Amino acid sequence: MYNGDMTLDPAIAARLKRNDAGLVAAVAQERGTGDVLMVAWMDDEALARTLETRKATYYSRSRQQYWVKGETSGHTQYVHEVRLDCDGDTILLVVDQEGAACHTGTHTCFDSDLLLADS
Repeated sequence: MYNGDMTLDPAIAARLKRNDAGLVAAVAQERGTGDVLMVAWMDDEALARTLETRKATYYSRSRQQYWVKGETSGHTQYVHEVRLDCDGDTILLVVDQEGAACHTGTHTCFDSDLLLADS
């Protein structure tokens, strides 16, 4: 899958549908619970780094730099699976989450605002 030199395999790169900034949405899902933890962005290099290291690596649009989840907080994501959706515009990372996934300190970024639920 990954060719080992921090460059994304051309066959994978050809399948990606990037936005105007060259990025693809990345969804992190917890392996044990199925919880959707967070959504971030990846470019080709971030995906290549993730495939090589199994450490979730994203691209920060605001800082315009790469970041490895948990590098400063200790709230790491060990990547077990990486899947590309049928359209090539979203990446799914199946991870083991250590600590909080959300920058607010919660387990998931999707546990605060419940807009609709079955009774």
